[in-house]
Amino acid sequence: MRVAYCQGTSPPRINTTPHISFHPLLPMAWSPFLLLSLVSLAFSTPLNRRWDDFVEKHSWGATIPKGWQFHSSPSPDTLIDLRLGLKSARIDELFHHLGQTSDPDHERYGNHLSKEQVEELVAPHTDTVSMVEEWLAHHGYQGSAASPAGDWVTIRLPVKDAERMLNAEYGLYHHPASKDTVLRTLSYSLPRDLLGHVDVVSPTTYFGTFKSMRATSFLMPEVDLDPDAVPPTTCNTRITPDCLKTLYNTANYTQQATNRNSLGVAGYLNEFANRADLQTFLTRFVPARAGTTFTTVRVNGGGDDQNDPGVEANLDIQYTIGLSAPVPNTYYSTGGSPPFKPDSQTSTNTNEPYLDWLNFITSQSSIPLVFTTSYGDDEQTVPPDYANSVCNLFAQLGSRGSSVLFSSGDFGVGGGDCRTNDGQNRVQFQPAFPASCPFVTTVGGTTRTNPEVAVDFSGGGFSNYFGRPDYQSTAVTTFLNALGTTNNGLFNKTGRAYPDLAAQGTGFQVIIGGSTSSVGGTSASSPTVAGIIALLNDVRLSSGRSSLGFLNPLIYKNGGAFNDITSGSNPGCGTNGFTARTGWDPVTGLGTPDFAKLRLVV
Repeated sequence: MRVAYCQGTSPPRINTTPHISFHPLLPMAWSPFLLLSLVSLAFSTPLNRRWDDFVEKHSWGATIPKGWQFHSSPSPDTLIDLRLGLKSARIDELFHHLGQTSDPDHERYGNHLSKEQVEELVAPHTDTVSMVEEWLAHHGYQGSAASPAGDWVTIRLPVKDAERMLNAEYGLYHHPASKDTVLRTLSYSLPRDLLGHVDVVSPTTYFGTFKSMRATSFLMPEVDLDPDAVPPTTCNTRITPDCLKTLYNTANYTQQATNRNSLGVAGYLNEFANRADLQTFLTRFVPARAGTTFTTVRVNGGGDDQNDPGVEANLDIQYTIGLSAPVPNTYYSTGGSPPFKPDSQTSTNTNEPYLDWLNFITSQSSIPLVFTTSYGDDEQTVPPDYANSVCNLFAQLGSRGSSVLFSSGDFGVGGGDCRTNDGQNRVQFQPAFPASCPFVTTVGGTTRTNPEVAVDFSGGGFSNYFGRPDYQSTAVTTFLNALGTTNNGLFNKTGRAYPDLAAQGTGFQVIIGGSTSSVGGTSASSPTVAGIIALLNDVRLSSGRSSLGFLNPLIYKNGGAFNDITSGSNPGCGTNGFTARTGWDPVTGLGTPDFAKLRLVV
């Protein structure tokens, strides 16, 4: 499956101080219900703040993001849901805890935080709450908490008020390739007094939607082979669960803690996992698990049309279940793009994919121990403030004991002309987001067997937003030293490097509408690794330990537990890209998983 794939800071260095304490903050003042005040006279502010003293937060300048075109101006009375991401008072403490609980050499390893502890750390300071309340009251509004911690706040208001509050000009923009139309602005600002209190506002300058990120299915031609051949004889061109179990050494493992285990697949608009197709798949390829099913959870109006099977949705759920059953699997169908109606009483498409799903997941009292997701954007198309806020939400999931995996993308070091959108129009490798977030585990692709080699579309590179985290410093420095001056000037040598791991990415046999299709892409690689991580969680859970949680510190300290991929490359941007080599590389990461070795180190 092809996927289209802040100015942030690198995660803090791990502090090994063992003593941990939590200091509860004062209760948040946000109303539990959405309130629209009909105050006609603005409240006076005690310090006579100048709410019209604006500082630009983010701007694309006069250039509309690539792939989008201006459609029309909205009615001034069009209602939108404005979402404010408030600065967390103790986010550095969250990073500190995550660093310790994910480090296998630390005494707190595996001692994940509870939902309530995470919420204490990400809650805004009372001064931030007061400041934002004051600003909203000045304009006649009161916010509604959009997250349990109060770090996200929602206000429903007319476009004309949002424009006044953000010194912005909204427009309706159309994406011809996906036929999606959204309400966005090319720039927005905040009052100077709010700087340091509000991290991001949406919808503003992030143009991504589920539709615009999704590319056409990466369907591969069928190859006429003996269907009765024993794996891995046919696995060079046709991947089945048996191929993957043989390649990655899971075939003889018997699970013991499935009642405490779980795996989640993040789906998106109009991609529905089909139950009948799953049964056909299991009957044909995993007969011992025939009858196994999954739960669908609808997020933000997501659908579940069983008459419209999705290629990617079926790929994901068939292979996570094919590898991890009987681990309970959940498919999250996230909606959020209502039909475009230029009606002043109808909210237009103000939804944004990561926030809709993440705000829902972080609010749940119980969440899956592994997540896999197969979509993304070019990093440069995501505003830095937005990318940083979303990345921090992934850190919350890791802190609670969940492993978050993302496909690395299907365009090597970059697709298209690879021109920068900073006004300089330079050719530069194009990293992907969220693949570049340091709090997720990113999975690249391989092909063939005996040996596996890097597949040429495997996304990989170096972030321009996020600095290199400590956990990969040694591995990446070793690669860069060996690379020398190759590709100089085309990538950020100090950025977070990805992918972290890899797995097969071509020839996956998927049942779609009752028929078998061959599907490829790193969208196949990520669910494959997710299924294996679920088995590793079973190893830990069955011995009374916790789930693995954030994986990266563990895997970079145990590179020998992976099958090192040393050939192949990921060309793009008019270059040969990077080449796989001994050790970590930005094509296949540390390599593909060897369950037999990994179960000894987890």
